[in-house]
Amino acid sequence: MDQTFAITVNGKRESVTTDPDRPLLDVLREDLDLVGAKYGCGERQCGACMVLINGRTAFACSTRIATANNREITTVEGILGVDDKLHPVQQAFLDECALQCGYCTAGMVVSAVALLRETPKPTEAQILDGMQNNVCRCGTYGRIVKAVQKAAAS
Repeated sequence: MDQTFAITVNGKRESVTTDPDRPLLDVLREDLDLVGAKYGCGERQCGACMVLINGRTAFACSTRIATANNREITTVEGILGVDDKLHPVQQAFLDECALQCGYCTAGMVVSAVALLRETPKPTEAQILDGMQNNVCRCGTYGRIVKAVQKAAAS
């Protein structure tokens, strides 16, 4: 039986009536037209669907909408820098060519933003640990680490 859920997505209050077991990723993509987070594996293994829930990383593919009720969700579309410019993480990903096909990029950016909020000047080991829930099938990990290091320095 459908229920109504209240979530704040990228600063905007939303009301969604749906099955409580429906994945947050489906609600974001299909109901709210926020397509940055991607469906990758559906098993919490690749991070393509990564979002922030109350500031902490979460796999949107396996988070039920009922779990997200009355919480603040940030998708890659909601990550902006000052004056609506790119966030330093986004700019660093571009500068370091830390993307190839781009499928993982939204999840990588979300995870990097969360990492840098918690650890503003991470070591390489901390970056590797903080990004371990994200898979880049193109193998640009070296450039991803450089991008996070560059964003941390900015």
